[in-house]
Amino acid sequence: MTTSDSSPTPIRVRMAPSPTGFFHVGSARTALFNYLFARHAQQTLGGGTFVLRVEDTDTQRNEAQFEQVIYDAMAWLGLKPMKAR
Repeated sequence: MTTSDSSPTPIRVRMAPSPTGFFHVGSARTALFNYLFARHAQQTLGGGTFVLRVEDTDTQRNEAQFEQVIYDAMAWLGLKPMKAR
């Protein structure tokens, strides 16, 4: 990916789960693919970031225990965000 001046644009991918229920296999798949793509971009393109952004838009259904489940599942999978928000 390049900009008009031909300098490479860093790759930035994210995982944005909502803490409204348990972490499931679809979330794990998305996290894994995005993490691996960002890591590949770091090694081959000189820039790649995997961002974990826990959604906070559904305040009525969000629960703190499920936010912790997200962090625990990511740690269990061995996926560390390169940037968390």
